[in-house]
Amino acid sequence: MAKGTLTDYVRKIVAKAEPYLPQVPKPKRKISLQQKLLWCGACVFIYMVMGQTPLFGATAPEFDFLAFARVIFASQQGSLVELGIGPIVTAGLLMQLLRGSDILKFDFKRPEERGIFQTATKMLTYFVIVIESAVYGWAVYGPGISEPSVLAILVGQLMAASVFVVFMDELIQKGWGLGSGISLFIACGVSQQILWSLFSPLPAGDGGSIGIVPFIIQNLQTGMGDFADVFFRSNQLPSIFGLLLTVGVLLILVYTQGMKVEIPIVSTKYRGFAATYPIKLMYVSNIPVILASALTANALFMGQMLWSQFNPRNANPLFNILAQYDPTSPGNPIGGIVYYITPPRGLDLLALDPMRGVLYVLFMIGIVVVFGKLWVELGGLSSKKAAQNLLDADVVIPGFRRSNKPVEMLLNKYIPSVTILGSVILGLIAGVSDILGVFGSGIGILLTVDILINYYNQLVREKVEVVMPRLGAWLGR
Repeated sequence: MAKGTLTDYVRKIVAKAEPYLPQVPKPKRKISLQQKLLWCGACVFIYMVMGQTPLFGATAPEFDFLAFARVIFASQQGSLVELGIGPIVTAGLLMQLLRGSDILKFDFKRPEERGIFQTATKMLTYFVIVIESAVYGWAVYGPGISEPSVLAILVGQLMAASVFVVFMDELIQKGWGLGSGISLFIACGVSQQILWSLFSPLPAGDGGSIGIVPFIIQNLQTGMGDFADVFFRSNQLPSIFGLLLTVGVLLILVYTQGMKVEIPIVSTKYRGFAATYPIKLMYVSNIPVILASALTANALFMGQMLWSQFNPRNANPLFNILAQYDPTSPGNPIGGIVYYITPPRGLDLLALDPMRGVLYVLFMIGIVVVFGKLWVELGGLSSKKAAQNLLDADVVIPGFRRSNKPVEMLLNKYIPSVTILGSVILGLIAGVSDILGVFGSGIGILLTVDILINYYNQLVREKVEVVMPRLGAWLGR
C-alpha cells in the first residue's frame, strides 16, 4: 500500500492513541444466554433511568429541535440522553461510508485490521460527542442560561452521559450481551412509545385516557359516543384506527422481510457443501430510512434556527420560500419547503391540506430511493462487491466460471431492482405511516421490526450453539 494514504494515517493515530483509550474487556469465558439477557436488561434499565433524569441547569426550549430524530437516536428531550445514540450512529455511518467507498481500506478478514477500524470508529465517536454536546448545548440551551459555568456543566453532562452510552453499547457488543446496544435502545424506545399509546391511563384533551385500551374501556362503560370520534380521535391522540394501522404495518413488514431471491452456491474448498445466497426484497435494510430521516431532521433544525434569528415574523419573502413557522407555536411549520417535507400527522391535518400529505410521501419515497442507491454503492453492497465477497469466501455459483464478471452480471439482474423496489416500499410505508398515526411512528416501526428479526435470528444461533457448537459457529459467520 502506498505511503501517505488516509488509511496509513488512521493506523498511526490509532496505534498512538489506543493505549490511552478506556476499553470494556471481553469476557474471559463463554457467557451463557441467560447472563447475556441479564446484561442487556441491566443496560436497558440504566438507559431508561437516564432518559427520565433531567439535565441540571437546563431550561425547556421553545420547541424540540431534534423531534424528528428522537426515534432514530433513542433520545429524550431535556434528559441525560438528550443526544441518545446519535454520536455513535453518526460516527459509525461515516466510517462505513469511508470504507465502502474505498477511501479507507481495511481487510476485515484479518482480526488486527478489524480491530484498528473499530478503534478508529470509537475515537471518531468521542470527537462527535464533544462537537455535538458543545454545539447543541450552546445553540439550544445556551440562550436560556446566563451563567457560563452552568452552561459548561450542562455541556459536561451531555458529554459524560454520551460516553457512558458508548460504554454500554461496547459492553453488549463485546460479548457480555446480545446484539448491539444501539439496536436495543432504539427497539426499547419505540416499544415504550407503543406501550404508552396502548395503555397510558393519563387524561387526554378529549376527556378520555391517552392510551387506547383505557379509552375503549371508558367508552364501553359510559356508552360509545359518536363512531368517528371514537374510531379516529382528534389532536393526534392514539386511536382505534391507529392501532389497526399499526398491526397492518407490522404484518406487511414481517411478510416483506421474508421475500427473497435465492441463488444456489457451492464451496470450492469443502466438497459436498451447498447452500443458497439470499437477495432479500429489503436488500438495503433500513439504513436509507435512517439517512433520510437524519437529513430531514437536520434540515428542520437549520430551518428553525434560521427562522428564529432572521424571519420570526414571516416578513422576508425570500426566506419564506425556505420555511415559515407559526410565531405562537414555533414548532409547527406553516409554509415553505420545510412545510412539505414534514408530515401532517393525523387525518384532521391531512384533510386540511391533502397536497401536503401527497408531497411528503413522494419526498420520502424519492429521498429513500436516492439514499438506497447511494448506500448500496458506498456501503459495499453493490453487485461488484457482492461477487467479490462470494469469491473471497471460496464459493461459486453452479454453471458459472470462478470469475468476478460472470457472477457480477448475474447479480446485476437482481440487486439494482430490489434496491429500488425495496427503497420505494420503505419510503412509502414510512411516509404513509407517519401521516396516518402509526404507534411509535412509521420510521420507528420499520427500525424495530428489523431489529427484532435480527434478535430472533441471534437467539436461534445461541440455542443452536448449545446443542451443536460447530453448526452454531457457522451460522454466526
